[in-house]
Amino acid sequence: MPVARSNDYRQSLRFQNLNEEKRNIQIEVIRDGRREKISIYEIVVGDVVPLRIGDQVKVAAVQVPADGVLISGHSLAIDESSMIGESKIVNKNQKAPFLMAGCKVADGAGTMLVTGVGINTEWGLLMASISEDTDEETLLQVRLNGVATFIGIVGLAVALFVLIVLICRFFTGNSKNPDGTTQFVHGQTSVGKTMDGVVHISTAAVTIVVVAVPEGLPLAVTLTYVRRLSACETMGSATTICSDKTGTLTLNQMTVVEAYIGEKKLYSPEDGSQLHSAVSSLLDEGITQNTSGSVFTSKKDGNGIEVSGSPTEKAILSWGVKIGMKFDVVRSESITLHVSPFNSTKKRGGVAVRKQSGSRVHMHWKGAAEIILASCTGYLDSNGCLQSIERKKDFLKEAIEDMAAKSLRCVSIAYQTCNVDEVPTDEEQLAQWVLPEDDLILLAILSIKVMGRSSPSDKLRKLGEVVAVTGDGTNDARALHEADIGLSMGIQGTEVAKESSDIIILDDNFASVVKVVCWGRSIYPNIQKFIQFQLTVNVAALVINVVAAVSSGDVPLNTV
Repeated sequence: MPVARSNDYRQSLRFQNLNEEKRNIQIEVIRDGRREKISIYEIVVGDVVPLRIGDQVKVAAVQVPADGVLISGHSLAIDESSMIGESKIVNKNQKAPFLMAGCKVADGAGTMLVTGVGINTEWGLLMASISEDTDEETLLQVRLNGVATFIGIVGLAVALFVLIVLICRFFTGNSKNPDGTTQFVHGQTSVGKTMDGVVHISTAAVTIVVVAVPEGLPLAVTLTYVRRLSACETMGSATTICSDKTGTLTLNQMTVVEAYIGEKKLYSPEDGSQLHSAVSSLLDEGITQNTSGSVFTSKKDGNGIEVSGSPTEKAILSWGVKIGMKFDVVRSESITLHVSPFNSTKKRGGVAVRKQSGSRVHMHWKGAAEIILASCTGYLDSNGCLQSIERKKDFLKEAIEDMAAKSLRCVSIAYQTCNVDEVPTDEEQLAQWVLPEDDLILLAILSIKVMGRSSPSDKLRKLGEVVAVTGDGTNDARALHEADIGLSMGIQGTEVAKESSDIIILDDNFASVVKVVCWGRSIYPNIQKFIQFQLTVNVAALVINVVAAVSSGDVPLNTV
């Protein structure tokens, strides 16, 4: 019994720590001018944290990780419903810069300075005032514990009955030794032999308890790793699995494999040296200014280059470096006027910049190739001359379709110009300024090694299929939520994806998804079979021992 109680205690500690393990997400902070990925528990006062919507939590925080103040931001909107209790989106700027831990980024991007962590945050003070009940059991645990408790009570009652019967038989002289002699004779049997007889009888009673109480039932509480218990049965009925590729089937590492620039198709970054200076300059500016990532010298290798940012941005920045882009130089030559952050609805993101000594404003756009292409009216050819895109649109659309057919992600880069006097000068008006999205000039179409867009789950469900969806990104959250069963990745997955899923794959291994299916199809029948087997064995053992103890004073089923 002490061993069983010890195992139960260790198991309960494991489940209590599960929420802490789930919350131990990796975020990116800026320390000493460098971007570093650290645990959310390692954030300290003075850290600078990038905030952005719709990205991996390992790159930027989708949820505000600590209390702080906004240093810089573009159209940053925060959902403070978790703190104030009302569904309210609050715009953050220099006039309202304060950010609270636990609130979610609803739109835009920004950078915050951490001023409070842990218990010293508004969220920490709120949590400290609430006594959290960590001993709450799931429905399945309650049912299993109920069965185990009932069997245990029956076993204890039978054991107590057998103990009383055997004790009475022993002290009344009705118990015999194997040689036929009476085990206890009043006034003649020594104290030592009497104690041996009592211990033997007690051992038989304890044996009945051990046989009766099924110690195997608590093993089933590992089901609490499932966020929604009904997902067990649903997963066992799954007929189709729709898997997100990036981060699930792959390592979430992307690279640019080919590019259309002007009328040229570049197969390798070395071909970038053939670009006209005008095209190269605009392309460098578009890549550098319209990404939130960074390029810096590696700490491990003083001559090496490291790139930070989302997987897509890292691929584009790495490609830009290979074609000769000078990241720090280009970024220092321009002033950022306004940012239109990327989101999954528009599928594009833009930035308006002005040269330090110039009167023209360049508005650079980056996003889904088909979306950007539809807004373009021209393109720059290999000589840097502006050409009408109408005669090339069919060719470029076909190129995009070919890329998608090869499971490549297509990203277009375009720009537009305007005069400085067309840009609002007032800070509030500038924050609300909507960048022009038409009459763009196409600079490049890049193909990156990931799977193209598809939404097969809706079609499959209409055909009567039970659909399981796997994913790891914020953009997968809706599919994870609406699917019959949603499985998110525990390592690469964003918090939004995990909260939207039914089951979390802790090791990010797709093979585990198959194991979940097998487990889901067998768990309930196995529990039923196990309980049926356990009850059959227990009832048979109890009946045999009780009948034998009452009739002959001996217990045939004993300890080994």
